[in-house]
Amino acid sequence: MKNINQLLLNFKHNKNFNYNDFYVSKSNYYAFQLIEKWPKWEKNILNIYGEKFSGKTHLSNIFIDKNKGIKVEEKDINDEFFKKLKLYENIVIDNYFNKLEEKLMYSIFNLVDQDNKYLIINSINPINKFSFKLNDLKSRAKNCLFAKIDYPDDELMFAIILKNFSDRQIQIDKKIIDFIIKRIDRSYGKIADFIYKVDELSLKKKKAININIIKEIL
Repeated sequence: MKNINQLLLNFKHNKNFNYNDFYVSKSNYYAFQLIEKWPKWEKNILNIYGEKFSGKTHLSNIFIDKNKGIKVEEKDINDEFFKKLKLYENIVIDNYFNKLEEKLMYSIFNLVDQDNKYLIINSINPINKFSFKLNDLKSRAKNCLFAKIDYPDDELMFAIILKNFSDRQIQIDKKIIDFIIKRIDRSYGKIADFIYKVDELSLKKKKAININIIKEIL
């Protein structure tokens, strides 16, 4: 777990998804703990779900870096890629939107069960809420571990805002971050959009980020 003081001392670095760059709060604690507990899971399939930009990909990258395996976007899976999955104990399917052919998805579930592999599925909504047509797939989707990443609390919002500015090599005063937190929507997507607009306006005006720029975007 990274604390606020550590974050404040680490401004200049490129965007990354390493272990030490992930901030743990009550919003994502359960999902993080499951990643830490592997392979002591009650089931072999874990569905991490939550809003876009909530850290699902970051967590799965930590998992793959630590335990080895393969991470693939749902859109890149086909019959040929399925054969490749057989070579790995740990599999992550990122950005799952239920666009994959259902028989192929069912085959992945079977592969994980039969060969005692481990599968993480990252999605915005829990996979047991998807309208699968195959009854067997519908049943399998219900029989998973589920870890929801909730909307960010104040501490996590602080860390996310600081990290995003840090990724852009921008220093920002703690008081300004506190000011933002009190006024911005409690949403990962809204935070990401806000920071992008602040950075864009700052570059356009050729000025350092100050409270006036923040107020203009808000």
